[in-house]
Amino acid sequence: MTKSLFLIIGAPGSGKTTDAQIIADKNSETTAHFSTGELLRKEVKSGSDLGKIIDKRISVGNLVPVDIAVETIIKAIKSSSKKNILIDGFPRSVEQMTALEKKLQNSKNINLKRVIEVQVSEKVAKDRVLDRARGADDKEEVFTNRMKVYNEPLKEIRDFYHSKNALADINGERDIEEVVKDMQGLIYG
Repeated sequence: MTKSLFLIIGAPGSGKTTDAQIIADKNSETTAHFSTGELLRKEVKSGSDLGKIIDKRISVGNLVPVDIAVETIIKAIKSSSKKNILIDGFPRSVEQMTALEKKLQNSKNINLKRVIEVQVSEKVAKDRVLDRARGADDKEEVFTNRMKVYNEPLKEIRDFYHSKNALADINGERDIEEVVKDMQGLIYG
């Protein structure tokens, strides 16, 4: 079975994880959702050596090594029995994008359909992240670093996926129902 891959990107606090999870829950027969952050946090909780490497990086708001991130995602896609795969929070760097693109070119059963960017202002993102206080990565100085890490490669990532006619934008500052409806239209439309 060829799997249709949808990458959901957006600033920390954009709502991308929640939106993608709602869609996967509503369409559970055909759609799986994987949050890059959750996949990596799960590895950290396992206490493995890999988890320790990941923890050292994400606890200060930095990205994990590219090969680790890409392998984690490919493993999740391949392990799923669903046709539609939603991955949120990836890619976060040009290196991640390039490494994933290389993997996808060598894969006959994963087809990148669309990259959906959930757009919010930095103020909205900051308010949401600091309000949720999920862990060490939700402190103001870590948020500031995460926004910097997110924004630095964003133009190049947008340009790359735009050139492949794969990029779509959604206003993430609206009611969640509206955002989810628009995202579903891009996935199933």
